[in-house]
Amino acid sequence: MKRVLLTGAGGGVGKRLRQMLPAHYSLRLSDIEAPDDLAPNEEFMEADLADIAGVERVVDGVDGIIHFGAYSVEGLWETILNANIVGTYNLFEAARRKDVKRIVFASSNHVVGFYPRDERLTTDVTALPDTLYGVSKTFGEGLAAFYAYKHGLRVLCLRVGNFGDTPLDIRRLSIWLQPDDMVQLIRIGLEHPDLDFEIFYGASDNSRGWWDNARAYRYGYKPSGNSEDHLDAAIDGQAKLAPDPVGDYFQGGPFCSQGFAGDFERMKRRERP
Repeated sequence: MKRVLLTGAGGGVGKRLRQMLPAHYSLRLSDIEAPDDLAPNEEFMEADLADIAGVERVVDGVDGIIHFGAYSVEGLWETILNANIVGTYNLFEAARRKDVKRIVFASSNHVVGFYPRDERLTTDVTALPDTLYGVSKTFGEGLAAFYAYKHGLRVLCLRVGNFGDTPLDIRRLSIWLQPDDMVQLIRIGLEHPDLDFEIFYGASDNSRGWWDNARAYRYGYKPSGNSEDHLDAAIDGQAKLAPDPVGDYFQGGPFCSQGFAGDFERMKRRERP
């Protein structure tokens, strides 16, 4: 990989990756508008993911793509549709047209948010998205598989947990992803010679982890972070949160309880696929 496009460069994760990835790649940055802190030496090209002509323009000439451009929380259907579904299709289709070799797609733990917290998941489980946002990431994983198998792109989907320097509450002790470990996963997606299409969980080596990340380990992933090192900070953060019976039961947390109108007791008794 010589030149790599990072979409969503103005977001929280994008800003951190802009600091870490230049040690490994020549970055081209893109977002719907230029970040406020854009440095003079950073290459930036503005693009709306819903505009395929603009996406083709920013994709042209890159060897790989790290796709973090998205509406990253729950939103109105029209917003999710344009940013996360149409936008992701445009990104993959532009990559095909411009002969880009590899894509790392930022999926989400919210693809499987409606699994209970006491269930350990592989990447082979049936998707149980907890929001329209989670639905859009489920679509993205399916689209990634289609472009890998039909058109020969090499794609890694990362079901990202909680990216940051410390886990913010008890739930995120199980899904925390240390920044250095994120970079390691991205590099596997862009560089590993045997990778064609895979789904990994974006998580560090957390003692309380809910996910079996064996497929990532098979490709040489060696996470260095463990959320237990930040237990006190997570406990302090949890103390500031109101009780949430639905969110505290499911892995997706408040994404599950937001707008929830189902039969909670029946869902707890339901056999998972």
